[in-house]
Amino acid sequence: MEIYIIRHTTPDIEKGICYGQTDLNLKDTFLDEFNAVKKQIPNSKTSYIIKSSPLKRCALLANYLGTPVLFDDRLKELDFGDWEMQRWNHIPEENLNPWMKDFVNVRVPNGESYTDLASRVYNFFEDIINSDNKQNLIIVTHAGPIRALLASVMGLPLEKSFDIKIQYGDVFHLEKIGNSLKLISEIELI
Repeated sequence: MEIYIIRHTTPDIEKGICYGQTDLNLKDTFLDEFNAVKKQIPNSKTSYIIKSSPLKRCALLANYLGTPVLFDDRLKELDFGDWEMQRWNHIPEENLNPWMKDFVNVRVPNGESYTDLASRVYNFFEDIINSDNKQNLIIVTHAGPIRALLASVMGLPLEKSFDIKIQYGDVFHLEKIGNSLKLISEIELI
């Protein structure tokens, strides 16, 4: 089974704003970005099952790639709780600093930790690994879930997952072999 994991295209939001599960629109460059994404997915006679985060910035891309789309909350970005839509430089240091020192384990106030996100993403991929489905998959999601998965596949600890360079519209190719995932794409580490 071939799996293509895609990060959504560029959201329409000012730089410096903390967002995770906020439902954002996409920039008006969407169609150009979509065409670049589409070129990275082999066009074959084999159809794809498309799974996606339900957030708009993923759902729009997923629907352009084909239908039907199966939405799964486990593919959502990190829940930044009280910090959603705040400027990073306006989040009080007494709240931000403990998280910055241990973002893997420390939960955002009324949100989640990176370990929480990784757990739900691993659960999603365990379902795929344990499935008898042989049909190829396209998965549209966010940088956080992609980093957590790729770190696991590459044997990197979560705290090193931000060394994985991921841009808007990036496509990562994996293959399910037996009960494991093999990374086919070359990964650039920062």
